[in-house]
Formats: sequence, C-alpha cells, structure tokens
Amino acid sequence: MKLQKNSSLLSPGRLLLQLLQGALIGLGSVLPGISGGVLSVVFGIYKPLMELLANPLSRLKTHVPKLLPYLAGAAIGFMGVANLLAYFLEKYPAPSVCLFVGLITGMLPSLWQEAGQQGRSRGSYYSLIIAMVLVFSILIGLNSSSIMIAPNFTWYLFCGFCLALSVIAPGMSFSTLLMPLGLYTPFVDGIGHLSMEVLIPAGIGGLITIICLSRAVNLLFDRFYSFAFHAIVGIVIAATIMIIPFESFTVSRSCALINIFFLAAGIFAATVLDKFNSKVEVA
Repeated sequence: MKLQKNSSLLSPGRLLLQLLQGALIGLGSVLPGISGGVLSVVFGIYKPLMELLANPLSRLKTHVPKLLPYLAGAAIGFMGVANLLAYFLEKYPAPSVCLFVGLITGMLPSLWQEAGQQGRSRGSYYSLIIAMVLVFSILIGLNSSSIMIAPNFTWYLFCGFCLALSVIAPGMSFSTLLMPLGLYTPFVDGIGHLSMEVLIPAGIGGLITIICLSRAVNLLFDRFYSFAFHAIVGIVIAATIMIIPFESFTVSRSCALINIFFLAAGIFAATVLDKFNSKVEVA
C-alpha cells in the first residue's frame, strides 16, 4: 500500500478513505492495547512519515501534502472520536478489539508484499523472528508487572516518550507501556481535558524522542530496507497476537461467535480497502 503520488488528484472518496485511515491511526494511538504505529504501517504511511520526521525541512513540500489527510484524520481520531470508540471498548471490549485484529490481519498480505519489494534473504526472516520474540518478551513482561507511580512532570515526560515511541516503533502501544505503571488514565484524561500540566511535558518528551529516533529509523530503512521492513512485520504480528482477547472465546459459544463475526468483518473490510487502494494507484 503506497501514498498517492499527486495529492491534487485525490478524489473525494480517496480523501475520505485517507481521513478514515488517519482517524483509525489516531484511535490506535490512544486506545489500550492497540498501536498507532502498527496501523500506520498497515495503511502504508509509516516510511514516508519517518522520512518527514527525520528531515522535516527538506521533506516539507513533498511529504506534507501527501500525509496531510492522514494527519488530520489522526488528530480527529486521537482527540475526538477516541471517546466514542473508548465507550465501545469499555462496553464491548472483545468484539471491538477483534474488529481491529481483523483489520490488521487483512492488511498483512499487502504488508508482506511491500516488505519483499527489494528481495528477501535468510537475514530478512531472521530479522522477522527476532523482532517477534523481542516484542513478545517486552509485552508479556509489562503485562505481568504491577508497579504504580504517582504522575508528575518527569513522568509525563516519560509518557510523551512512550507516545512518540508507539509511532516510531510499531507494536509498542503506549497504553501497554503506561498501564502497568498506573500512568495511562491520568495521561489520557489530561490530554482529553487539554491540561497544560500534562501536554507541556508530554510534548517535550515526544519531541525529543522524535528528534533522536526518527533519523535512525529512516537511515535504517534506506540502508537495510529488507531487514528493517521484515522486522516491522514481525513486530506487527507479535503486537496483534498480544491484543487478541483469547479468554473471551471461552466464556460462551455466543461470545465466541460474536468475536469471530467481528474478526471476519475486520478482515473483509481490510481486504476491500486494500483492493480499493490498489485500483486507485493503478488508475
């Protein structure tokens, strides 16, 4: 999946699709267990986004017009629609997460195809496996810990670091990093109420993270595309498996059927979106 080469040729339907995908990325950035970075990879904007963050001045004219609909949608999803979807995640957590899992799963074939654009070697598969194992280890360790911390300026700096990291390193959901420390609820609540006590340190932490890491990620893609992209695929697979609500499938047969329905709906929707994108790119 790739960005449209000329943003001036965007049709209303294509623009709406990109806004929707951006909103999903924004939602994935704030909702528990879901990574906005993973969704940015799935929707094909991860690499150009890293290029823009790594060299904002030189990439301003070439990348901002292409990414603007996604960024606008992400802002809407992060600040506005998240509350609505958070309601569904609170009331119907398992079906909602299954829908996201299906969406990511349906996009994996095109993601795998893009990872192999410059060929695959034995090292590419090693990179995928190592990334999967590493992410599994980190997420399982975080889920098993139960440390509680009183939020303050320094810890909100850390929250900003985690939020930026969840975009730069797909699969590292900032909610997964902050929930074990007891920082997720006060951080999201502060963002939702536009609290300067939260936004200022988080913004500083996020900006420092982007400046320090985005260039390294961009350089990694330029020099080791196959290794880097296959590692990203491994991260996406591991992160997706970790958010599957396996326990909900054992509650009852009806719960299992509902989850399977939403899982299938997500896969179907992702397949349709992928085919639509392909047709637009060919045209």
